[in-house]
Amino acid sequence: MKFKPLFKERIWGGRKLEKCFGKKLPGNGPIGESWEISGVQGDISVVANGRLAGNSLQELVEVYMGDLVGEKVFDRFGEEFPLLIKLIDAADVLSIQVHPDDELAAKRHNAYGKTEMWYVIDCEKGAKLYVGFNRETDREEYLRHLENGTLADLLGAFEVKPGDAYFIPAGTIHAIGKGNLIAEIQQTSDITYRVFDWNRKDAQGRSRELHTELALDAIDFTSRHDYDITVIPQPDQAVQMQSCPYFTSAVLEVETALERDLAAIDSFVIYICLEGNVELVWEEGTETLKKGETVLVPAVIDSLEWKGKGKLIEVYVP
Repeated sequence: MKFKPLFKERIWGGRKLEKCFGKKLPGNGPIGESWEISGVQGDISVVANGRLAGNSLQELVEVYMGDLVGEKVFDRFGEEFPLLIKLIDAADVLSIQVHPDDELAAKRHNAYGKTEMWYVIDCEKGAKLYVGFNRETDREEYLRHLENGTLADLLGAFEVKPGDAYFIPAGTIHAIGKGNLIAEIQQTSDITYRVFDWNRKDAQGRSRELHTELALDAIDFTSRHDYDITVIPQPDQAVQMQSCPYFTSAVLEVETALERDLAAIDSFVIYICLEGNVELVWEEGTETLKKGETVLVPAVIDSLEWKGKGKLIEVYVP
């Protein structure tokens, strides 16, 4: 199943989703995000193809349950689809922000936390990602830098190139830098604590809301070194990038044909096409996927084959 993208206008967005992927963006404003598959309340994805076209993702989970998402996934999450897949066009730098973990999000918002990962599809020369702190720090030093407008000096700044990937556990302070086109995989959550927005103002001269106090209890002040999960793709193989309690991800490079045995996974599988044009073949049919498209494979499909030439991200719930 493919789904109709949900486009989000953002102050830092651009129009690259149209230019790079051929997506038909609304209006002429700055579109920062395309929500490719979403179970977020108020932003539920709707099927775009096949006999289930027009049905929402929530309706499908309610009807097909474990056949769609996997028995163990349904036992764990019920009728809430557990992942949110986005394409992000950062024409300008995003705010410095943090997301709560499951415990804090449940306590404050009756929701899941937000652990995520980024895959750089394309970027301008010199583009950066800001992830975590560049040294051990504490609340006092953090607040001092925040007050002085120098918070970026405390952050890990990584110059990136296409194909780089980063893992951002809940509690990690972060920001996507200007000039990045990114695929984002995350828990189903739309909770963001914005702590610094580069003194930016919108067209009406207003600043966006900050969440300084809420963020304090959410931030992990330790310095980690395991954010970079970049791997080198291998022809006609799946190379794992990250496995955490919320998702397992891999890069697939299709040169001629690539078979995937999904029988032991007991989860839906999502594929995001990063490059090329490929064909998904399974027992009952075929589906084509081009750059910038995303497809959801139900858990009842035990095996499939990719044909053609392209690069994909594969995601499922472990």
